[in-house]
Amino acid sequence: MIRRTRATTIAEVAQHAGVSPATVSRVMNDRFLGEPKIADRVRASARELEYSPNHLARSFALGQTNAIGFLVPDLANPSFQAVLSGLSKAAGEEGYRVLVADSAESADDEPLLAAEIRRRCDALVLCAPRMAEDALVRATETLGPVVLMNRSSSSVTAPTLSVDSRGGFEALARHLHSLGHRRLAYVEGPAGVANEKRLRGLADFQESAKGITVERVPGGAGSEHGLTAVGPLLRTRATAVLAFNDLVAVGLVHGLVERGVSVPGDMSVTGFDDIPFARFMSPSLTTASVPHEVLGALAWGRMRALIEGSTPDHDVVFQPRLEVRRSTAAPRE
Repeated sequence: MIRRTRATTIAEVAQHAGVSPATVSRVMNDRFLGEPKIADRVRASARELEYSPNHLARSFALGQTNAIGFLVPDLANPSFQAVLSGLSKAAGEEGYRVLVADSAESADDEPLLAAEIRRRCDALVLCAPRMAEDALVRATETLGPVVLMNRSSSSVTAPTLSVDSRGGFEALARHLHSLGHRRLAYVEGPAGVANEKRLRGLADFQESAKGITVERVPGGAGSEHGLTAVGPLLRTRATAVLAFNDLVAVGLVHGLVERGVSVPGDMSVTGFDDIPFARFMSPSLTTASVPHEVLGALAWGRMRALIEGSTPDHDVVFQPRLEVRRSTAAPRE
């Protein structure tokens, strides 16, 4: 066997075997349709010269990387981490890797990031709840195969997996109403579809419940936004508050307790998502539970169908499950 101090090129294998470089490439990629003895000769030359194919170049040549992209607005959010966990486990079982891009809550950056990560993989799981509708349509049409998560749209043909946050918020408001709360507040999330759906859920509740007020308080998507919202929240004189998500609720509870406000004695607090910490904080958080890891696994199932050219399963809209815990109680007399 020849010992070499540098990597063997495909041209050298071709010269050694007496064939063209294109023939070597086809044999190495299992696409050679000629005489078996020629393929055997090429493989023998490759072994003799210790030729190692460039797998990255091969991936691009075949148009296949065995990787899929996952675009999220904030990977620090445990909800998106759970989706990634489910997606990575399911894809990994079939030899695929997941490349992650984080838009840092910038909806304006999402189309560019989606295009950038798509160039490095075979398909894209797009979790962009705040991307503008026209940009979403363009992304699903030009970057396919695409599976859309945390968002449903009648304008796109990509498979979608979403959560009925509108119904989930109505259920949370009804729970607070059943405890006797009549003056509620909502600490809003970032502007976009997700926030609008929660507002619609609260509007649905108000249409059927008389004598209810719901004050809107500016917020965001992280715990620091909940902490900042405590002052404006207390000025509403609400007895219960619905937070955009669990992270905001964590910030609210922390800020309220720091100011001597008892939760739930003086103020009931609800979240949305049911992140792992929600069960273990003090008090444990009443929230709407979403099976994020299951969503990730289902996203891979639909993605695999698209990659293979088969028909993916139907779209799914999950109904959140109300989880009543210790952060909500009847208001003081």
